Amino acid sequence: KFEITPVAPPGQPMPPQQGANLQQIFGSVDKDRSGHINVNELQSALSNGTWQPFNPETIRLMISMFDKDGNGTINFHEFGSLWKYINDWQNTFRYYDRDNSGSIDQNELQTAITSFGFNLSPKFYRLVARKFDRDGTNRITFDDFIQCIVTIQTLSAAFRRKDTSGNGWIQINYEEFMELVFSTKI
Repeated sequence: KFEITPVAPPGQPMPPQQGANLQQIFGSVDKDRSGHINVNELQSALSNGTWQPFNPETIRLMISMFDKDGNGTINFHEFGSLWKYINDWQNTFRYYDRDNSGSIDQNELQTAITSFGFNLSPKFYRLVARKFDRDGTNRITFDDFIQCIVTIQTLSAAFRRKDTSGNGWIQINYEEFMELVFSTKI
């Protein structure tokens, strides 16, 4: 498993040593030497901090976010962006993991989601904590945290597109709701 190392900010060239390090990491993840990393290769390379592989759904989500040509894999350039994205999320996760347990409990999750600008009910936070607690430990691992936040952000963006008055309310019928859900890429 690899330690996540930072890459250059978007639009900035990578320092030569970081670029070489990232190329080495990419090469070791790209098991079939195709020049592209698929879901299985990426999953085998990442750990969620519990010595378990990343959640396959989170891997699929991240590949789809960074797969600019739509072929189901990521090339080196896309990998660099993904690596930075994971590193940024890792720093965010560590910040909200106040007890340094390596996972986030419901209170830490609520603090994180609220700080991202979402003011929701305690009932909602309990629901989200249960939804993304795959292990039944009342805690959320790093990979599930990424999936949780990306899902909330994606669904919120879809909602905002329908909330033309910006008041937090939409009126849609059942079919429009289904279209909203099924057309949202998560």
